[in-house]
Amino acid sequence: MKIAVASETDKTEPRVAATPETVKKFVGLGAQVAVQAGAGEASRIRDSDYADAGATVAKTADATLKDADVVLRVRRPSAADAKKMKAGAVVVAVMDPYGNEAALKGLADAGVTAFAMELMPRITRAQSMDVLSSQANLAGYRAVIDAAAEYDRAMPMMMTAAGTVTAARVFVMGAGVAGLQAIATARRLGAVVTATDVRPAAKEQVASLGAKFIAVEDDEFKAAETAGGYAKEMSKEYQAKQAELVADHIAKQDIVITTALIPGRPAPKLVTRKMVESMKPGSIVVDLAVERGGNVEGSKAGEVVVHKDVKIIGHDNVPGRVAASASGLYARNLYAFVETLIDKDKKALAIDWDDQLVAATVLTREGKVVHPNFGGAAPAAETAAETPAETPSPAASSGKGA
Repeated sequence: MKIAVASETDKTEPRVAATPETVKKFVGLGAQVAVQAGAGEASRIRDSDYADAGATVAKTADATLKDADVVLRVRRPSAADAKKMKAGAVVVAVMDPYGNEAALKGLADAGVTAFAMELMPRITRAQSMDVLSSQANLAGYRAVIDAAAEYDRAMPMMMTAAGTVTAARVFVMGAGVAGLQAIATARRLGAVVTATDVRPAAKEQVASLGAKFIAVEDDEFKAAETAGGYAKEMSKEYQAKQAELVADHIAKQDIVITTALIPGRPAPKLVTRKMVESMKPGSIVVDLAVERGGNVEGSKAGEVVVHKDVKIIGHDNVPGRVAASASGLYARNLYAFVETLIDKDKKALAIDWDDQLVAATVLTREGKVVHPNFGGAAPAAETAAETPAETPSPAASSGKGA
């Protein structure tokens, strides 16, 4: 059984799908591991580190992928990349399937079996495989660091002989994994932190981190969560009251961080241009949903926009801005999943197609797109679980909180 880790073909992607730690574990399962030379450089992993862990370092992508049974990647391979793999090879990556049905068909036509890690069901057994949470944790952390770097004032309160420097006020919109980590990080830096979310259960989580919860807490809000932990659709009246409260609150903030994402849909707009214009000169807005259309009116993917003396940060691939840490967590997520696909006695792939994890994440198989959410017609045993949003939307509706 050969496991291959090729360099990411997207030059803006610094993460890598395996680390020396996970390579050593795969070798312990009886696998031969091939890593393309330079694959880990952007994550500060040397080729010699992989070799010391038991991997073969191959000079080219073709040599790395040749005869591989399993291919580990960060991002979805192109159809051209997939054609370099043998028929039936298992490819495990973040596949970004929503809105990319043509790309999925390309993988199917290439004959590979593709698994999307972001479709992993949120069940206890799969916690160690949850790439959304591991990467969102780092995104929430980095969002605060990026905001602090652009903010031209101190974050904590400082009392000096020359007078007091007041603490920065930080407002986090969305209390999923990224939002909670942003709250915790801003608090560590000494900011006064507030947060909002549509789920009533989020209030306790926010308070546990020392932040104040901001929401219209009427009877509708108190009943806004299903037994499964999902947010209900809120009425237009509630949305209007919440929007007014949020707008008044944003005007008093120094830093606003938005984190709302809903799988399969554009990111909900939470911060209007008028709200941005109400903020003080030098204020900062960080849009963690910018790659999905953005939560903030005026944000642009890959740019820091200045509007009316307010900076709107829209960095792409925020977890990749902490590449070494992100690669370490992501590689462990992949190992935890792939390990379940291997027969430990035979030291070979032995995929149980009825397994809940497999059924939820498999996109292509035997030349077809099989996932029902993307045009496939999988049997009932292979139907995927509903995929929750990484972070719930503080707007009208959302997925399950992280």
